[in-house]
Amino acid sequence: MSRPRIVIVGAGFAGYRTAQTLSRRARGRAEIVLLNPTDYFLYLPLLPQVAAGILEPRRVTVSLSGTLPHVRLVLGEAGRIDLDARQVHYSGPEGEGGTLSYDRLVLAAGSVNKLLPIPGVAEHAHGFRGLPEALYLRDHVTRQVELAAATDDRRRCSSRCTFVVVGAGYTGTEVAAHGQLFTDAQVAKQPLRTGMRPRWILLDIADRVLPELDERLSRTADTVLRERGVDVRMGTSVKEATSDGVLLTDGEFVDTRTLVWCVGVRPDPLAESLGLPMERGRLLVDPHLQVPGRPEVFACGDAAAVPDLENPGSYTPMTAQHAWRQGKVCAHNIAASFGDGERQAYRHKDLGFVVDLGGAKAAANPLGVNLSGVAAGAVTRGYHLAAMPGNRVRVAADWLLDAVLPRQAVQLGLVRSWSVPLDTASPEVARVPGRPGSASPTDTDGKPGGESVKTRSGGEPARNQPGGEPARNQPGGEPAKNQPGGEPAKNRPTAGTSDVAPPPDQPGPGPDVAPGPVRRTDRFTEGDA
Repeated sequence: MSRPRIVIVGAGFAGYRTAQTLSRRARGRAEIVLLNPTDYFLYLPLLPQVAAGILEPRRVTVSLSGTLPHVRLVLGEAGRIDLDARQVHYSGPEGEGGTLSYDRLVLAAGSVNKLLPIPGVAEHAHGFRGLPEALYLRDHVTRQVELAAATDDRRRCSSRCTFVVVGAGYTGTEVAAHGQLFTDAQVAKQPLRTGMRPRWILLDIADRVLPELDERLSRTADTVLRERGVDVRMGTSVKEATSDGVLLTDGEFVDTRTLVWCVGVRPDPLAESLGLPMERGRLLVDPHLQVPGRPEVFACGDAAAVPDLENPGSYTPMTAQHAWRQGKVCAHNIAASFGDGERQAYRHKDLGFVVDLGGAKAAANPLGVNLSGVAAGAVTRGYHLAAMPGNRVRVAADWLLDAVLPRQAVQLGLVRSWSVPLDTASPEVARVPGRPGSASPTDTDGKPGGESVKTRSGGEPARNQPGGEPARNQPGGEPAKNQPGGEPAKNRPTAGTSDVAPPPDQPGPGPDVAPGPVRRTDRFTEGDA
């Protein structure tokens, strides 16, 4: 008798935990297949530290094959799912197609950046959902400070050294906090000719920083940011983004080359493509994480609308804590569907929140106890070490080195601005040249490579700035990214053509060139805002 096959779509917090738990319970009695576009699990809560140069990129990635030895990894992005035939059609990293049949399906596709109908944002901002975006942000910020240090023009210096972060949720707050420390350290070693200081602006339509948390934690974070020099502006957002800066809702125009977009996520469109009952883009499931009418289909994480049994009539929020714990319950219930144990309903109470504010500063409320300062910093880092499924020693070593050695502020130039657009269904995969039939990345002046004439002269990528992570205080809600469990982005199809082709100096299509992810078709309208 052949073994039943369980296909898990997505290796974020929910998908990874499901695969990990199932592999321990199955003991070879079932074939477990994990479909994911990358070969690693990304620990999203520490991504701002990668952008700030504290952690090396591989520190926040955990090898799937290395930590899930009894799980078969298939690299690819899920496209069409045939529920009647029980098949998942996917596209591989080199454009090849494939099909996976299943006896049980787990949809853990996660979420993607939410786009609002604000002119210029899609063209001049980036998300913060994957390593490519974090690496681009690190290079971009370093480049701006270096170019600013070389000019005597005060206006140009001010523009390059002004960094705008929209969204004061978890990641937006952390990006601004770490960013100010990072740029201040650069200027200390290479002072600006104009005598200016890098300026970080944090915007949000909410009335306070971190509106999801207790007001005391919010005040702690606000105080740390302001003391550090971050310009915190609540009740303000972006009205329009241009190549020269951003127009704010209060009428002020800010000259900047950097727009960090942290204003919300939405469930991956893959869930909606199934044609099943939805709740605001999330697949409706019962308390056992099964899809009504499709007992062989399970869903968890950001892609699933799971009833909140602690708050009847509502659904669990799109947070890391919930995704991580839902993955474990999902695995138990899949095992129960084969006769191994009893089904469990998902119940969960928050264990608290942690927000890393850089240096020794943090805000945390473990088990409801509000902490700040060094104590909160110690709890925050201990929490992350305990939550990570791997790389703990390497992460701790990087933290120790950062405490005693200066950071290396250098540009690697591995990720170009056009490789990490905000408008993408696959933020975990950088766009690459070599896609047949695709258009060349250009800017408004028609120059290849996604760079404007103004910025190309300095070797600087186009001002399509790095982005940040969505904050729930903006329309659409935020995926709490600092708790174990927040699901990274998902698996999306690469079928068809993308909108990016190789610049003139890049190689053409070939067996070693991967296709770029498809462009999203789920753009928001005015009604969605």
